[in-house]
Amino acid sequence: MKVLVHIDDAEQWRDALTERLPEAEVITSAAPPAQRRQADYLAVWKPPEALLREPEALRGIVNLGAGVDALLNNPGLPEGVPIVKLRDAGMAELIGDYVRYGILHFQRDFDRYRRQQQARAWREHAVVDKADWPVGVLGLGAIGAKVAAMVAADGFPVHGWSRSPKRLEGITCHHGDAGLDELLGRVNTLVLLLPDTPATRHIIDARALARLPERASLINPGRGTLIDEAALLAALGPSDDPASVGRLRGALLDAFPEEPLPEASPLWTHPRAWITPHMAGPTPLGAALDQVAEALRAFEAGKPQATVDPAAGY
Repeated sequence: MKVLVHIDDAEQWRDALTERLPEAEVITSAAPPAQRRQADYLAVWKPPEALLREPEALRGIVNLGAGVDALLNNPGLPEGVPIVKLRDAGMAELIGDYVRYGILHFQRDFDRYRRQQQARAWREHAVVDKADWPVGVLGLGAIGAKVAAMVAADGFPVHGWSRSPKRLEGITCHHGDAGLDELLGRVNTLVLLLPDTPATRHIIDARALARLPERASLINPGRGTLIDEAALLAALGPSDDPASVGRLRGALLDAFPEEPLPEASPLWTHPRAWITPHMAGPTPLGAALDQVAEALRAFEAGKPQATVDPAAGY
């Protein structure tokens, strides 16, 4: 089989995948067009449209990450070709660390202490017990469920939400529209780990933000399309006064509808927004390569693993 790899550090992926699949010929997108056209499988992350159109007899695609929105929204995506995405592959623990940092940032008042430092103000604040700081996690897939468990293990009460009912030990699970409203009204920090689908786009809009308790905080290591940015900015309050109080205490944001985040975005300079460049959950190479090799062998055997449903968006 011939496998075409497209990702940052593609040469490293090619060499490592060749070791795991000695029966395969592995090339990168830098190979000549004639070789690219002969690819049986693609192992890609955010490929260009033209690359998706090149293979003449494509048999399967492995998405080198858990988020498939960039691939599914690519106009070059061929119809009828099965797609497999990476499962956790070590990303969940990294995202969990990001989320735990964000929760502590607000629960232990680091945002307030940073503003006090800028004002040269020395004032200690009483610590809110973890047991009194409920956290909501929207999205209870492989990554969301593990992140929720990590946060619960730290001693925070955790409320999880999914479209359909789920049961997770140590997590108060909610589902459906009524469950979402109930969760939003009960949490001090809201974490977004949903996929990008038509049903989830702008799920955090002005109405949802208004449901959160006053001075709640938001963490988004998921997808940028989950949040209505205009509603978020309104909830954060004025950007020209760091001491002013918005309905939302602050937001730690790692994903955006357009990436890189445009220089003109007001989020860059908002005193209650913290921006990171989509780094919460990088894909660890070792575990990811094992999954890619497993998926490609399953394709060859005619037994592809659980595949992505383009209609559902995940």
